[in-house]
Amino acid sequence: MISASVLDPQMIRVLCNYLPQIHQLRSSIPLILFIPRNFYLFVQSPVTLRCRNKCTTINSSINCCGIAQTLISRCSVLLEKEENGSVLPNSCLKDFLLEISDVVPEHVRRIRRVSELKPEDVLKLFLGFQSEVGDNGIQVKKVECLWRILKFVNESNGSFKQLPRLYEVMASLLVQVGKYKEVEQFLSEMEIQGILLDNPEVFSCIIQGFVCEGNLEKAILIYEKARQRCISPSLSCYRVLLDSLVRIKKTQVALGVCTDMVEMGFDLGDDEKAAFENVVGLLCWQGKVLEARNLVKKFVASDFRPSDEVLYRITRGYCEKKDFEDLLSFFFEIKSPPNVFSGNKIIHSLCKNFGSESACLYLRELECTGFKPDEITFGILISWSCREGNLRSAFIYMSELLFSGLKPDLHSYNALISAMLKEGLWENGQGILAEMVERGTEPNLSTFRILLAGYCKARQFEEAKKIVLEMERCGFIQLSPVDDLLCKIFSFLGFNDSAIRLKRDNNVGVSKTEFFDTLGNGLYLDTDVDEYEKTLTEVLEKSILPDFNLFIVKECKNRDLKAVLRLTAEMDRWGQELTSVGLMGLLKSHCKSNSRIKPIIDVWKRRPDMIAQLEADTLNLLVQAYSKNRLTSCGIGTLNEMIRMDVRIEKETYSALINSLCKIGNLSDLVGCWDRARKDGWVPGLLDFKSLISCLCKKGELKQVVVLLETMLVSYPHSRLDILNIFLERLSEAGFPAIGRVLAKELTSLGFSLDQKAYELLIIGLCKENTVSIAINMLDDMMAMSMVPCIDVCLLLIPTLCKIGRYETAIALKEIGTTKLSSSSRRVYGALMKGFFTTGKVREALALLEDMLSKGLSLDAEIYNLLIQGHCKAKNFEKVRELLGVMLRKDLSLSISSYGKLVRLMCREGRSLQALHLKDIMLRNSKSHDSVIYNILIFYIFRSGNCFLVGKILDELLPDNVTYNFLVYRFSQCKDFSSSTYYLFTMIRREFRPSNRSLNAVISHLCDTGQLEKALEVSREMEFRGWIHNSAVQNAIVECFISYGKLQEAECFLNRMVEKSLIPKHVDYNNIIKQFCQSGRWLKAMDLINIMLKQGNIPNASSYDFVIQCCCNYKKLEEALDLHTEMLDRCLKPSITTCDKLVSSLCREGQMKEAERVLMSILEMGEIPSKDAYCSMLNRYRYENDLEKASETMRAMQQSGYELDFETQWSLISKLSDTSLENNNNNNNSNKGFLSGLLSKSGFSRASIP
Repeated sequence: MISASVLDPQMIRVLCNYLPQIHQLRSSIPLILFIPRNFYLFVQSPVTLRCRNKCTTINSSINCCGIAQTLISRCSVLLEKEENGSVLPNSCLKDFLLEISDVVPEHVRRIRRVSELKPEDVLKLFLGFQSEVGDNGIQVKKVECLWRILKFVNESNGSFKQLPRLYEVMASLLVQVGKYKEVEQFLSEMEIQGILLDNPEVFSCIIQGFVCEGNLEKAILIYEKARQRCISPSLSCYRVLLDSLVRIKKTQVALGVCTDMVEMGFDLGDDEKAAFENVVGLLCWQGKVLEARNLVKKFVASDFRPSDEVLYRITRGYCEKKDFEDLLSFFFEIKSPPNVFSGNKIIHSLCKNFGSESACLYLRELECTGFKPDEITFGILISWSCREGNLRSAFIYMSELLFSGLKPDLHSYNALISAMLKEGLWENGQGILAEMVERGTEPNLSTFRILLAGYCKARQFEEAKKIVLEMERCGFIQLSPVDDLLCKIFSFLGFNDSAIRLKRDNNVGVSKTEFFDTLGNGLYLDTDVDEYEKTLTEVLEKSILPDFNLFIVKECKNRDLKAVLRLTAEMDRWGQELTSVGLMGLLKSHCKSNSRIKPIIDVWKRRPDMIAQLEADTLNLLVQAYSKNRLTSCGIGTLNEMIRMDVRIEKETYSALINSLCKIGNLSDLVGCWDRARKDGWVPGLLDFKSLISCLCKKGELKQVVVLLETMLVSYPHSRLDILNIFLERLSEAGFPAIGRVLAKELTSLGFSLDQKAYELLIIGLCKENTVSIAINMLDDMMAMSMVPCIDVCLLLIPTLCKIGRYETAIALKEIGTTKLSSSSRRVYGALMKGFFTTGKVREALALLEDMLSKGLSLDAEIYNLLIQGHCKAKNFEKVRELLGVMLRKDLSLSISSYGKLVRLMCREGRSLQALHLKDIMLRNSKSHDSVIYNILIFYIFRSGNCFLVGKILDELLPDNVTYNFLVYRFSQCKDFSSSTYYLFTMIRREFRPSNRSLNAVISHLCDTGQLEKALEVSREMEFRGWIHNSAVQNAIVECFISYGKLQEAECFLNRMVEKSLIPKHVDYNNIIKQFCQSGRWLKAMDLINIMLKQGNIPNASSYDFVIQCCCNYKKLEEALDLHTEMLDRCLKPSITTCDKLVSSLCREGQMKEAERVLMSILEMGEIPSKDAYCSMLNRYRYENDLEKASETMRAMQQSGYELDFETQWSLISKLSDTSLENNNNNNNSNKGFLSGLLSKSGFSRASIP
């Protein structure tokens, strides 16, 4: 029994009301008897019949080779991608025409009955198709049909070669659906026939298509073929082709293509200019500076200004060749001066190779091109002059720098200080330092090191000590009271503390005095003076010209990435370049950290040649860094270079790149990279496998997924269960659990043991796909193997098991889920309770409640909500009210679902006012569902018929889209159309789009009551907003127009729908087609048939019948026959009235062969032609004096059960008796085919004909 301490007083009172029902349950079959005894015992004392280790041992010994092929063959339907279908190889011309008739029905209809197609007809068909589809998506199958039509008619009619436009349209359509290989073959066939295509758009698309597929050789061949015909591809085609050529280093081809692009005189955009820059960079990288220069000159001749990046690459190429004169003439020719980066690169290279004086002279000439030197330019000259020992020139450059209003760079000051101290001019060192500080340039550690080295070299140790104190003041070092300043100085300069001693000269023997202190004592250094001087001189010399590579390596070791970035930028300004040592330091520091990767990209743009100087480890780190930052194109480019150089590629590199490609979803690059990785023996790890299989599943590459699975199963035999579970989980997420089920069957047939996780994943996936019956069968298999399903499986299947009446299994799952009384126990109880309530098992649900309480489980909000929903279904309002009171006192929230069911119950029982009070309670506890609460209430208030309460509710809320649709439709149901119309206009003006149901209700009422203008006002509001008019709305308005005799206005309305693209898919015009035909507007009726076909809806047979009959009335027999043929091709059955009308009209016009064909079609459908049809043909034969045909027709009539009047029979017999037997025989030989066929279709043999 339940302890009273477990329950609160409110719950005790509720349970007291349940006691009679619980007592009845106790007197009946106990709840526990639902559970099979063996399964109950299993739950109480579970026994594991197999362990995972044993499974692993068994599974690892199974041969999984070939599992992929087996799975592909067994799941061929699921694994095949949807390619919009394919045309059957044995299809005939009629089938091809029928396939495309929904795109161009009017064109197909004209040629459907033609025995031999003319070139002009086919061209019109193709042009109509191209015009209709435009740039929208086309089904591949449709284009394949057109291709088959062209081949079919071309084989039967050689005159098609005279219409090259036909082939051009076909090629364009093939390109549009991505059939690049087919269109290439098609172009070759055209050339053999002497037809040369000259459409630039087609060639451009083919080239781009092949490039995107990775088939660059084909793209180049097509490009060359186009250029031979003087066809210029599009700019985007040039850009795509150039990017691909540069990426794989096809230098000469890229040069040719880029030259063509420039010479064509296109207005190049930023993307095309970037492609041009890349080509120039590739040429310069490979030492083809002259070709690059000529290309730039052509670029300039086309009124384009080269970018600074292009000029820098040209500059760098000339600097490597040391051809500075040609470089200068280049700048004069293009009339574009270099920027400071290019100019400083030139000055640095000149100083390095020819000295600062030559550089200075060159600078003067360079300024004539418009180049403006900056402080770094002068700094380069100052540094090199100091290095050369030319202090005079250095100071001249400094003066010129200051005169130009520029601020000297720190390195320029350091160079001057170093040079002066090196020359022994130590007195001026402090003065330069003071001037530097005065001009706002703060000294750095290198400045102080230079000063210390200079003063030590000049034996001015007191000055050196002052510098140390200044360093402490600036925060570079910290001194303690016991520090020896000289020791600090020597240590800072790199000397060993014990290697140098400062001693006093005691004037014993030869004097050793080198300098004097402030007291006049003679001092000397007790050290290796030559080594001392050499070390100090090296410090000064190395400080004259900044070596940024050393700076970068040092900061990389310090892991100061901000300093590295600053130095990299500063290096470019000084005209210096990274060496392999500096570059490796930069790459390693960035690749191993989470810093920005942009500096690396900038380096590669300028120094792609340096990749050959990097170690394999660095290159692998680089690709991994690119992948981490999702710069996969850069990563793939570097990887291709590594492959070309035969550099070892680490597995981690492949993993990083493939994972990045999976995240981006770039399928073509992913497949290419994966293929290369497999060739190198790469097999993904479990994490890589998860990422790769997820991407492939999302992209629908299921065959690749299966192949990957086999690779993993073979490569990791001891992890097969984990691999299989990952595979099943990803397939379930992607919506392909059926494949997993087939795989499971195949593996188990091989002796593979699935674990519990695998079964659970299969069940969950099958439930998501609503194949619950199979999931339950799989659950039975699990239970038969004594496996315990997880909580998620229990929660999924318990309600479903109850629905199909398998209560025993549902209760057993409940026992599994609640054995340990875990946190999920309430959820499991709730699932079973929901199942009981759903199937009307209220007593069992109450027993379940008692079971919960007996186990000490308190009831939460979810359980209370389930109880309320169950009693609402049982219409037990008193119990619901009591439960609701308990929930309110416990401060538990009523769910939206429970609220909806409770409001429905209240409104059904006439308690609408109580529903209003319940709404107030919900609003007090709701945080974000206010509109939902109101909408539910409004919905059920309307259904209860208490429309007068709606106004009171509306005063409290701001309606949303759902509310307005409720109001519009429900007011119309209450016949309050004025309110319905009001709210429809209100929601439209508030930019809420009405539902089709709301529109249909209001528009139909307005049209039925003659308020056409108001209906049109709604339509105009919708037109203004571009909202599609559904079929019912269009039909209502048009029928109203027609009823008032306003046929022209009706047609204008429909035309406007077409022009503004306001027609929905699968539009239905069948009703108004009939009305237009009755009004004699057969042309508009045919137009509506065409619109329906184009929107994917085939008109019914009645619509075709009306149009055919209308055409017959207006003697438009060709149109009528076209429609009749179309009906038959679409397997629609014309009515006997339509056939009679058509036969009668054809006979009247003397088209007896067509009349015979129509009559034969009636027999082929298994129908008997009417007597009127026979009489029409008979009368026409009599009129034409074709007595043989008349006689045969009369006999066919008799065989069909019709009798002719005596006068007609006697007339025929009389005329036949006057005809000679010989003529009769001749006529029989020529004309008996029709009648024989006619009689045989009626069920009579030739022998039975007299």
